[in-house]
Amino acid sequence: MTIRSVVKGVGHYLPDRVVANADLETLVDTTDEWIKSRSGIERRHYVAEGQTTADLGTLAAQAALTDAGLQASDIDAIIVATSTADFTFPSAATMIQGALGMTRGFAFDVQAVCAGFVFALTNANALIVTGQAKRVLVIGAETFSRLMDWSDRGTCVLFGDGAGALVLEAQDGTGTTADRGILATDLNSDGRYRDLLYVDGGTSTGKTGYLRMEGKEVFRHAVEKLAETAHTALAKAELTSADVDWIVPHQANIRIIEATAKRMQLPMERVVVTVQDHGNTSAASIPLALSVGKARGQIKPGDLLVTEAIGGGLAWGAVVLRW
Repeated sequence: MTIRSVVKGVGHYLPDRVVANADLETLVDTTDEWIKSRSGIERRHYVAEGQTTADLGTLAAQAALTDAGLQASDIDAIIVATSTADFTFPSAATMIQGALGMTRGFAFDVQAVCAGFVFALTNANALIVTGQAKRVLVIGAETFSRLMDWSDRGTCVLFGDGAGALVLEAQDGTGTTADRGILATDLNSDGRYRDLLYVDGGTSTGKTGYLRMEGKEVFRHAVEKLAETAHTALAKAELTSADVDWIVPHQANIRIIEATAKRMQLPMERVVVTVQDHGNTSAASIPLALSVGKARGQIKPGDLLVTEAIGGGLAWGAVVLRW
């Protein structure tokens, strides 16, 4: 028998405040048409005053636990992917652990920016297949609106806030590609490109800082690296693009999503797209899209999914899983 990390439940949370492109026209030199034509984004959600990343993650976690029919006491570990934790420490994961009333197991954060959820899923899978945990709550939660420089129209209109969560559970599989659960993963990073996407603050500067991005270069690397990592992960699972039911990509830019699908020789009808409604929610975007895709009736049991993402670092990767 082979141990597989199977998705037991999924959920998400979006803050109440919805900000349409037209609303941003009063804050920055931009237009609805300019934003849509370059990114595909039409609206995004922003946190309320006093609402934190851990708050969003807790609500998404509760939704995922409900979907799984489980309680926090059933969970062995929590992994949170975020670049916008509430404090330098403690981790957002331990704060969510406390908010859920979970007094056993362990919790920690993973920081790989927009690729964070892929890295977190891979870590969760490793914990499960090595027998260190039976059930892992994997969360992506971000409040990127608080990292925006509102004088930089090229970046401030792209990001939003939100959270998504999955419950992974150890189940016996046959060791074949017909198994449900995570079938293969692929992770990569290259620190030579750190200046393409970063925040100009931290302990070295004594300030929080703002997000900075070389958009054209990030776009070029994303199109090249996302399709490559997806193909690599599929090859590890002994599968091809022809076997894929759904691509569930990081929701950063519709043009990147379209270009990646084209390189994978898959039509956009087989891509879960939520970027128009959420903007770029960094590590939260994939679990948000998984939850929304299930709620829409797109993602069904037995479907083969590929999730892929790239973020600051640069860091990128992909996960192949059967729902």
